Amino acid sequence: QPKLVESGGGVVQPGGSLRLSCSVSGLITGWYAMGWFRQVPGREREFVAAIGRGGDIKYYTDSVKGRFTISRDVAKNTGDLQMNNLKPEDAATYYCAAQEPGNDGLLYFSVAERYAYWGRGTQVTVSS
Repeated sequence: QPKLVESGGGVVQPGGSLRLSCSVSGLITGWYAMGWFRQVPGREREFVAAIGRGGDIKYYTDSVKGRFTISRDVAKNTGDLQMNNLKPEDAATYYCAAQEPGNDGLLYFSVAERYAYWGRGTQVTVSS
């Protein structure tokens, strides 16, 4: 059974940085796309960033472009989300997720419903 475990969340002041990590087991490394999503209570889960199977394709939601960087280590089957210049509106529970290609061979990076495997989340608090 695939398992994803996030780490690295915490409390940071506005303008600060955090690095989230996602450790994956039970999935063939390099076969799946990895995404990061976030959610605050009462709101839908929001796409943050995604990275392709080989790590060469990256997507970001507009609000984090230039501040967040997604990466992955295919050999170690891990992924990271470096978050810089954090803002209060970035506060949320962050989830990593894995998406294998569908029957059409395609990946839908920003679509949460296409990710079959999810971690349990790590909390990020941005507060002065």
